[in-house]
Amino acid sequence: MTTAVATPFRFFSLQVVTTRRLGPSLVRVTFAGPDLRAFRSDGCDQSLSLFLPHPGQSEPVVTLERGWGSPHSGEAVSEGGWWQGWRELPDDVRAVMRSYTLRALRTDAEGHTTEVDIDFVLHGIGPDTSLRAGPASRWAARAAAGDRVLLLGPAVADNRAIRFRPPEDTDLILLWADETALPATAAVLESLPAGTRARVWLEVPHYGDIQDLASAADTEITWFVRDGSPHTQDSPMALDSLRTAELAPAERPYVWIAGESGHVKQLRRHFVGERGIDRRRVTFVGYWRHGMTEEQLREQG
Repeated sequence: MTTAVATPFRFFSLQVVTTRRLGPSLVRVTFAGPDLRAFRSDGCDQSLSLFLPHPGQSEPVVTLERGWGSPHSGEAVSEGGWWQGWRELPDDVRAVMRSYTLRALRTDAEGHTTEVDIDFVLHGIGPDTSLRAGPASRWAARAAAGDRVLLLGPAVADNRAIRFRPPEDTDLILLWADETALPATAAVLESLPAGTRARVWLEVPHYGDIQDLASAADTEITWFVRDGSPHTQDSPMALDSLRTAELAPAERPYVWIAGESGHVKQLRRHFVGERGIDRRRVTFVGYWRHGMTEEQLREQG
């Protein structure tokens, strides 16, 4: 498999251009800004860190001191540097930080990035609005043109925050994702060439969240809908379906699993332990963990 090189990441100052509701639980926000000319990514599941302002703030506050670089300097930053500087700010001042995947980017005639799309899951917003809604969901639900954010992303196209890397000899792509990894899954499917075989299992909160996903590949997609129920079940809804699925003929499958951490681990055990797929051909990414904030997950390491 290809190994991504460790490349510089930097801050990009962006503004909201438009928002578009994709379903009861999903909203697409388009961002632009002069900084994006330096943004580079060739990945389908490019991971990004987004910094959002608190209500009443005109822009997110991320103070980097002690020679770690400034979020507005255009320089590469070290992960330990920005993290420590950000953590030292008061809770009600420091920007809300959440991880997302890039849904799409657009470039000009010279190849410079002009806009990026990020799809937000509106946890606790919509038909089942409740106090469970987090700060990022609340921000995305009311985002409007001109709102300012900071994005920590790559300045080099091939970077360590890209995980979907099927070996060249792959003869079957297997994907599982919940709603948090649906944007990355959609981008992956769009990238697959004609003649590729793909089996996909997707879990979303509401029937209205089901999307018409485009792909030139020979793709079979199975949707599972929680119908508004909380994401608390012990096992992924797709697990029984996966156990009975006929995957032949396939000698060299590649598996990509992304979403809630506990479900990702169960599915990895299925593919490696029950299916006998080489663990080196299984990419698994815990995008979130039930009952924990991103700050808590990062502090756990």
